Amino acid sequence: MAQFTRGFGARRRESDPKLPPGQYLATDFPVLSAGPTPKIPLTEWAFGIVAESGDVTSWSWDEFAALPHEDVTTDIHCVTRWSKFDTTWRGVSLDTLLAGVSTEYEYVMAHSYGGYTTNVPLADLRGGKAWVVTEYDGKPLDPEHGGPARLLVPHLYFWKSAKWVRGLSMQKRDEPGFWEQNGYNMYGDPWKEERYW
Repeated sequence: MAQFTRGFGARRRESDPKLPPGQYLATDFPVLSAGPTPKIPLTEWAFGIVAESGDVTSWSWDEFAALPHEDVTTDIHCVTRWSKFDTTWRGVSLDTLLAGVSTEYEYVMAHSYGGYTTNVPLADLRGGKAWVVTEYDGKPLDPEHGGPARLLVPHLYFWKSAKWVRGLSMQKRDEPGFWEQNGYNMYGDPWKEERYW
């Protein structure tokens, strides 16, 4: 049976034009996980991208740390109805990570340590829209928030920003990941309230 942490509840929507429909403003950073937090030693961490050819482009922690990093300030929105404004992150753009990957496919499955998966259209990872982040608020990303590294796709509901990310695989079709198989929307646009099927 899955273990769910705090935050899987609802509150009244506050009146703020920056809040998508049905959201409330959180001042803390709720922790939501469907299972235990994996412990990933940096010496064992790796991130890889698998193209449809089967070719794998991968980075160790030290190789990833040597890539160009960006500072990102963005709002985030969770399907459980909380939003947090002006969050600050540091990580590597997916544009950088995908630069050497040749693909004709239009979809991606993100894979995490611990077995979690989520599907994202490739177009939503390119063009300065997504990062693999290792810092939050100027500090290394805590394991409870997805450290040592998580995907950050802030224009979609936060379940698409897979915690403990370890890689991406290119896909021909848009296939559901973990939460999508359990009733969550295949895309997850907060402004359209694409929460569930």
